[in-house]
Amino acid sequence: MLGQFAGQSNSAASRCFRYEVTGLRQNTETDSMGYPIRSSSSVFITVPYNRMNETMQRITAMGGKIVNIEAMS
Repeated sequence: MLGQFAGQSNSAASRCFRYEVTGLRQNTETDSMGYPIRSSSSVFITVPYNRMNETMQRITAMGGKIVNIEAMS
């Protein structure tokens, strides 16, 4: 698949990023996450490098807006 490498190094596999997301709304998809969503504040979501694109698409589908992405070290 595009953007995925079979021989990823351990440093690439262990990199995580934190998204700051606003505007998420509670719906059937967010109900399955196991925690409530408040649309009035920011939510922080930590994801590994190889799941960044999938997570961005899911956030957009839930009505959220990514306002900041930062690398976790």
